[in-house]
Amino acid sequence: MDAKTFDKSKLPSRHVTVGPSRAPHRSYYYAMGLTEDQINRPFIGVVSAWNEAAPCNIALMRQAQSVKSGVDEAGGTPREFCTITVTDGIAMGHQGMKSSLVSREVIADSIELTMRGHSYDGMVGLAGCDKSLPGVMMAMLRLNVPSVFMYGGSIMPGRYKDRDVTVQDVFEGVGNYAAGKMTEQELCALERVACPGAGACGGQFTANTMACVSEAIGLALPGSAGAPAPYESRDAYGTASGRAVMNLLALGIRPRDIVTRKALENAATIVAATGGSTNAALHLPAMAHEAGIDFDLFAVAEIFKRTPYIADLKPGGKYVAKDVYDIGGIPQIMRALLDGGFLHGDCITVSGKTLAENLKPVEFNKNQKVVYPTSNPITPTGGVVGLKGTLAPEGAIVKVAGMKNLKFTGPAICFDCEEDAFAAVQARKYTDGDVFVIRYEGPRGGPGMREMLSTTAALYGQGSGDKVALITDGRFSGATRGFCVGHVGPEAAVGGPIALVKDGDMITLDAVDGTIDLHVAPEELERRRASWVPRKTAYQSGALAKFADQVGPARYGAVTHAGGKAEVVCYADI
Repeated sequence: MDAKTFDKSKLPSRHVTVGPSRAPHRSYYYAMGLTEDQINRPFIGVVSAWNEAAPCNIALMRQAQSVKSGVDEAGGTPREFCTITVTDGIAMGHQGMKSSLVSREVIADSIELTMRGHSYDGMVGLAGCDKSLPGVMMAMLRLNVPSVFMYGGSIMPGRYKDRDVTVQDVFEGVGNYAAGKMTEQELCALERVACPGAGACGGQFTANTMACVSEAIGLALPGSAGAPAPYESRDAYGTASGRAVMNLLALGIRPRDIVTRKALENAATIVAATGGSTNAALHLPAMAHEAGIDFDLFAVAEIFKRTPYIADLKPGGKYVAKDVYDIGGIPQIMRALLDGGFLHGDCITVSGKTLAENLKPVEFNKNQKVVYPTSNPITPTGGVVGLKGTLAPEGAIVKVAGMKNLKFTGPAICFDCEEDAFAAVQARKYTDGDVFVIRYEGPRGGPGMREMLSTTAALYGQGSGDKVALITDGRFSGATRGFCVGHVGPEAAVGGPIALVKDGDMITLDAVDGTIDLHVAPEELERRRASWVPRKTAYQSGALAKFADQVGPARYGAVTHAGGKAEVVCYADI
């Protein structure tokens, strides 16, 4: 494949490379050492969320070089750039977590602006930490130029006292230390070995959940999400991804051809089957929104309800991402689901083939205990469940993978921010059987919809993780376990029922029937509503204030613009 294969008169880069009037533009490219042949080729943006904030992202720049080689070999001219990312493990448990979900929007926006500003014809995006994965994929769908996604890979498991550990164990170690179950020296020893190198968190937390989504939804090459970050095979996938985007450009296959309603259902299916992060119920609607597809929290929950839980992964299970890779990778999970009739095999993917065609050479590995066949699942319904009721008319979400008790009733103990809840846990100012209500942490009220891993992990460390329940209009980390309900909507900041709960009110959570109810008479709720006063946050300027002004409900993905349905001109057609 060479430059002659592509008609530049139909590509966005014609606006910066073709004709006498673009001589000044071309002079910049000559300044960077490009040849006339390279300028005449399609321009492919190669974007990574590389930074030195955390191990999740540290290997992305190396992998981007492999992508660039693949683009060049296939007749394109790669143009590398970076976007931001906020790493949740560092941001967790303090005000920094307010930046996390906001960063998803900034990632998508910054990629859009870079691609638009320089008129690139296609894109390969690499991401490592939680919000960067959906952020990059949202940009692909928004721009709709031929695109390939590649995950940077998971971290290897750490080893402590002859067992595999992840950063989740360190968060829970803080609770163990507070409860006197672990010495400071032991906690120090654990923190030094839990994260042994490059890569995103190894359990089925948000990064690995969305990595599974990238393959199931068809935006990533088969098998590309599985290899741990340090493995050199990731570079081969990078080169292949670079070649693949040029093939998509030649074939005219765009992200919105790939991400259809059925592809979104495939994505929700793999989340449920792996006991994935509840954050997927926020990110899938946001991705659908970019493509102009209606796919809200309740649509996701419907898929969750009919999908068996088949992958025994942390935090609810035993294994980590490397174990999945060792038994054949994400295609093993998809093979099991396709054989069971749970995936749409006719969806096109970035390989240029359908999902079923990609999986044709894959045989289910029966000599392993990580992934079960759908005929013998861990549980018959998914590891993530949607809830709805008087406390959450716009829905809520809970991860049930690994949970034994799927019903909980108890008195509310209310907190208007996560810090107060965490302080109560540290001081043991709660009783087993309580339902923690952590509110004003929603998209608008936080602002930023923080995750609550520090609080839930501390409860587990104290031995009460399965003896209390937590609900919030914020989010829970993919590493959270226990009866922890997030995304409660409407959020407290807009006067949702969660804002009206008082200490001692009885709350019932039922992950079997999918209900979440507040046992307070409607008349009493109306009396409380009459005296409710909206709260102002301390964030009245800057990016967080702008996000709070623009953001919509969690049910629809907590998005900040009108999406694909309102689009007049698609960037790919400029």
